[in-house]
Amino acid sequence: MSSSRLLYGTTAFLAAFLLFLVEPMAAKRLLPVLGGSSAVWLTCLVFFQTALLLGYLYAHWLNRSSFTHSRQRLHIALLVLAAVTLALPVFLQSNGTTHPVTTIFTTLATTIGVPFLLLASTSPLLQVWLARQEGGPVWYRLFALSNVGSLLALLAYPTLVEPHLTLRLQRFLWTIGFLAYAILCFILTRQAHPIEQTSPESESNAASTPHTVKWLWFLLPMVAAMQLSAVTSHLTVNIAAIPLLWILPLTAYLLTFIIAFEFPTLYRRAIVIRLLVLMLASLGYAVSKAETSFPIGLNIAFFLLECFIACLFCHAEAYALRPQRPSETTFFYLLVAAGGAAGTFFIGVASPLLFSANYDLAIAFLLTAVLALWVTWRDGWPQRLLWSTASFLLLGLLLMLHNGYKRDAIFLTRNFYGSLRIKQTATPAQDAPVRMLLNGTIQHGTQLFAQGKAKIPTTYYAPDSGVGLALLHCCEGHPRNIGVVGLGAGTLAAYGAPGDHIRFYEINPLVRPIAQNLFTYLRDSKAQISFADGDARSSLTHESAQNFDVLAVDAFSGDAIPLHLLTTQAIELYRRHLTPTGIIAFHVSNQYLDLAPEIAQVAASANMTARVVDSPANESRGAYRSTWVLVSNNTGFFDRPDIVGVALPVDPIPGLRTWTDDYSSLLPILRLAHH
Repeated sequence: MSSSRLLYGTTAFLAAFLLFLVEPMAAKRLLPVLGGSSAVWLTCLVFFQTALLLGYLYAHWLNRSSFTHSRQRLHIALLVLAAVTLALPVFLQSNGTTHPVTTIFTTLATTIGVPFLLLASTSPLLQVWLARQEGGPVWYRLFALSNVGSLLALLAYPTLVEPHLTLRLQRFLWTIGFLAYAILCFILTRQAHPIEQTSPESESNAASTPHTVKWLWFLLPMVAAMQLSAVTSHLTVNIAAIPLLWILPLTAYLLTFIIAFEFPTLYRRAIVIRLLVLMLASLGYAVSKAETSFPIGLNIAFFLLECFIACLFCHAEAYALRPQRPSETTFFYLLVAAGGAAGTFFIGVASPLLFSANYDLAIAFLLTAVLALWVTWRDGWPQRLLWSTASFLLLGLLLMLHNGYKRDAIFLTRNFYGSLRIKQTATPAQDAPVRMLLNGTIQHGTQLFAQGKAKIPTTYYAPDSGVGLALLHCCEGHPRNIGVVGLGAGTLAAYGAPGDHIRFYEINPLVRPIAQNLFTYLRDSKAQISFADGDARSSLTHESAQNFDVLAVDAFSGDAIPLHLLTTQAIELYRRHLTPTGIIAFHVSNQYLDLAPEIAQVAASANMTARVVDSPANESRGAYRSTWVLVSNNTGFFDRPDIVGVALPVDPIPGLRTWTDDYSSLLPILRLAHH
């Protein structure tokens, strides 16, 4: 490789590495102010996709007709401006929860907007500049190389960066990396030969690509992005709520870019097409059998394989249609980015607004089949018949899912925070009817409507659970003041007695009307009930001291763990709202995370005692096996005869670091990591 290509390759690789490294860093920095982990991450991803598209648009404009001296100076000026913005302190709006989307976009645009745009524009820009310098075809391998950088950053952040570095140090080191990139890019910009005029011949050549091909430049990446988003959502919501699981589909997605652009000879359409139709058929059947459970490992592997094959098909076919003229290269990448942004936007933002249930996977499968029909149309009638049939069958799957979601469901709704389903069944018969609130496959509350059982606290909130013990034994002789983070079906209101006050904190605006109208815990409660809408930490920050006897924090059962509720700063906030003998009850029932040791360390940092309570399942009263961590300064509570043998010391994890707003990592507490 020539020294020139080495310089171009190093710059493209570093730009992509920094691009994928800054995304989780920037989003994580917003969490303590905005809360609502899933919503913040989703909004950040929309910003990043939009910024990526703007970066490609900027690259296309920079080389649209001619790369003049003025545009060369503009690019250098933007490099300087980006370096200056990184040196400025970060200011976050304290009232961000009032307008969270605006706050996220404004904060990200002012803090990393210009650096992100420049990093995003790097790969398409450098490919054009190198082609002009060498006088040859476009070196598309640069795009593959940049995707290798993206992949390495994606794998490095949760495994190497996040577990060992604070956010402050991450930002400092990233800034050093960007300055190195800026220097390399400055050198290449100075070397790029400005062209004051573009020949009419090149302009006519630029318009020679058929419109159908340009549509495929957009649609193929769009369907690949829809596959990525839909499979990621399905795996983390409906298969297994495993934190960091989203990394695997994104890894598969980036690998297909690398194979398509770096090793195109490995792509065999005939083989991939056969595998694709097989995967779509088998997984379409599996999705239609929603009530049938398959082994988790097998489920994850098959969906990852389907995502890989579908994305490889889309990206390899897009590469096969790539332009050969440098004048069209940036437009090609612009449409690729536009397709990726459109696919992600549809699944992440539009679909929750358009549909009352989650049809994302079925829609992605259907559009993949329709696109395959278009791409293989000229391969003859066997392919036309195959993909026409596949398209009709997947349309049938969509209709079948629609009917399946309605089965046993008395209410379906969906918004930014997820899909909520109220299911009513007649089993078990002695408790019938049974009504449950589901977010994906995660239960957020169940109520038994059999004679005399409607007021029994069920699932994770039974009288012998950690929170049940705290509520029953905290305040003998006087009314209780109770705070609850996470409303669900309102089950904890069943503990309310005359004179008690219970305040619920809930971020999802759809949950409260469901709890009030489709469950009776709230209306049957003898306690006075009040509500705080929005992120609990933000609400507590702005409220005067509530003097809670018990504060139940119940927000950690899914894959999007709101880490900002578990830091040293968070527990100090909780202490401000407790009575001197108050108890914080953390619900940590989670198949994949061992949160108890981390909570014990956070409690110790506040000079508080932590004890873990494991309670068994009890089918007769609808109780599930649950794990709660009770944190308090009230040693007398832990010494009670009915508590001392149940609330046990927490087993520590060696080398575990205490979480703060500046440092947190899920990797050390993944059960796979230390069992």
